[in-house]
Amino acid sequence: MEIHNLMEDIVRGAVDELFDSEERSPKLGFCTCAQCRLDVSCYVLNRIPPEYVTSGRGVVHGETDWSGKVQRTADVLTLVREGWTRINQKKRPQYHQGSPAVSTELPSGPVFNFPSVMGRLLNGVDFSPLADIQVGLYREGELLPMIDPNWQNPCRIVQETEGLYIFWPRPLPARSPGEEAVFQLRVHSELPGFEEVSHYFELSLVAEPSAVDQITVRKVHKLPDLYVFPK
Repeated sequence: MEIHNLMEDIVRGAVDELFDSEERSPKLGFCTCAQCRLDVSCYVLNRIPPEYVTSGRGVVHGETDWSGKVQRTADVLTLVREGWTRINQKKRPQYHQGSPAVSTELPSGPVFNFPSVMGRLLNGVDFSPLADIQVGLYREGELLPMIDPNWQNPCRIVQETEGLYIFWPRPLPARSPGEEAVFQLRVHSELPGFEEVSHYFELSLVAEPSAVDQITVRKVHKLPDLYVFPK
């Protein structure tokens, strides 16, 4: 058994229970789509301590701690309602709210799984991070498709991210597991009043038997900081 956070199961269960109840008998008028369920789950999980287990014994202990379980459930439900309210007040522009599910179907069979690609864009004069600017990830002159609608290309840098941008390209089909390929990519950005900036790089990948749909910090391709200068 791998390391598992029991709170993920508890939170997802609480979210589904409340969302399903709203679908059966609408009272709040809140969106209950798959993406909102994920967003609310992340909101809650980022605000409660995890409970990690590596064995069945750990699972049993969590189930038999009745007093702690009751308080934990109450705290989770409170955060679910809070998160649901906040997320419905600020919806993601790239989603059609109210849709029952978000399409994340990935290629079947052998594929080249890309790492996430991360970099930072800075003002070349004072080294301050830039904001309100879009950065695109290109392959063969075209914007590279992302793994799902959560990942934007171009990626918009906002003030809170301090110049950081990140992409997670969609897996590409391969002929067989073990096949090797080199992908030539480019990040490019244009900002009014500044010179254009481009950075070329390569990713050497080995095909895997199936697509990976869970991100990991162990597979991040970090690009060097890019500096843009006023015209």
